[in-house]
Amino acid sequence: MPASYTLPRARQRRAEALLAYLLLAPSAILLVGFGFWPLVNAGWLSLREWHTVPAGFVGLSNYGQALTAEPAFWKSLQVTVWYVLGTVPATLILGYGLAELLLARIRGLGFYRTLFFLPYVVSPVAAAAVWKWIYNPSFGLANAAAARFGIHSRWLFEDAGVFRLAANSLHLSLPSWAEGPSLALVCIIGVTVWQSLGFAVVILLAGLAAIPVEVTDAARLDGARGWPLIRYVRLPLVSPTLFFLLIVFTIRAFQSFTQIYVLSPDGRGGPNETTRNITLYIVQSFNENAARLGPGYGAAVAMVLFAIILVLTLVQFRVLGRQVHYQ
Repeated sequence: MPASYTLPRARQRRAEALLAYLLLAPSAILLVGFGFWPLVNAGWLSLREWHTVPAGFVGLSNYGQALTAEPAFWKSLQVTVWYVLGTVPATLILGYGLAELLLARIRGLGFYRTLFFLPYVVSPVAAAAVWKWIYNPSFGLANAAAARFGIHSRWLFEDAGVFRLAANSLHLSLPSWAEGPSLALVCIIGVTVWQSLGFAVVILLAGLAAIPVEVTDAARLDGARGWPLIRYVRLPLVSPTLFFLLIVFTIRAFQSFTQIYVLSPDGRGGPNETTRNITLYIVQSFNENAARLGPGYGAAVAMVLFAIILVLTLVQFRVLGRQVHYQ
């Protein structure tokens, strides 16, 4: 190849590489400045004692305090687990069912799609404020509707577990460990599912629409109808979309803050801390309990939450990722 041809090609490749770096630079700066650097800084802060002024290096003592000396940490983690188990499966199951229904050609399809997606674009604070009014035990719509069935509940002010309430209605007794999440937390879970459902429906609808028509037609010719068609054809083909939503919703549920903060009666995870998840607990460690715990302790709990999310995500990729069919 002539040298006169090789030189311009080399310059062109360098120019293209420089242009690529320049285009990636803004996103890289934002990722480092608002992603990696806060994570590193939180890890450094968690290893120090810090109240009104910075103090010395204390190693893993903040982690030890969280794991051994603070029962509130374990209670907030339990609330978080209940919240994740309540929101993620319900959102995925309901989202897939609605996506299957909206895939059919019915009148007003665009209206129904907009109707289900609308809660997702509403401000979480505004939506939570409206639902807080709906759940008001004195004048809310929830009790107005439940009164038709002779039911009156305290909703967001009820700290008793839902399994315990169900057992009491049947004149049964349950041990304390089997009471389940509080009714207040279940109400918040319902609001979260309602607001997240639109995103799941839209994404799953796109995944179902991408399935080749020839595949479903061939399955129908072989006699697949109803549930067998969904179980053996549609679900495997839409499994990458379901797996993506599972990862996203799990991470989001562990980090949830807005709905719980606004909907809890006192804004602190009440009643009796039955709605205080680990994110709200971290915020309180930095603010309300700063004199006793301090930012170092709050940063340590935040790093524990990061480790939980990271490990759980890796486990999901390792275990459930094998069940995903990409072709």
